[in-house]
Parts: sequence; C-alpha cells; structure tokens
Amino acid sequence: MNTKDIRLSKDPDLAGSFDAILRAGQSAVDLAIQTNTQIVTLVDGKIVYRSAEQLKKERELNSHPTVSIIRTMES
Repeated sequence: MNTKDIRLSKDPDLAGSFDAILRAGQSAVDLAIQTNTQIVTLVDGKIVYRSAEQLKKERELNSHPTVSIIRTMES
C-alpha cells in the first residue's frame, strides 16, 4: 500500500482530491445532524457509529469535526 501523502502528488487533480474528501466528510456530518442519524467511521480498524448528538458536541468543541474523521482514517 502506498502511504505517501496524497496532497503532495504532482498530479493536481489527485492532490486536490484530499480537500474533496474533507468536503464530502463535512457534508456527511451536516446531513447526519440534519436528519438525526449516525455516521460510520473506522477507528483502529473497528467500526464506530457516531450519533448526531455526538457530532453536534464535536462541532461545538472543534470547528472541523471532519478533520477528526480523516485523522481516524489515517491511523
């Protein structure tokens, strides 16, 4: 598996895809909060369900809850 940071790619489309993933994650969080549903993340190889209430709390504490999702995925 290639573990190089995709943001450092020479291909501008590939490098920009990281930001697109962040935006998609933020949209998932927004939708989960609006519909009061859970999202699913992977933490240390285990599936973790995050409730809308939990996402709201994370949003209050952190202006970018999606960043924690991405960091979880990178672990």
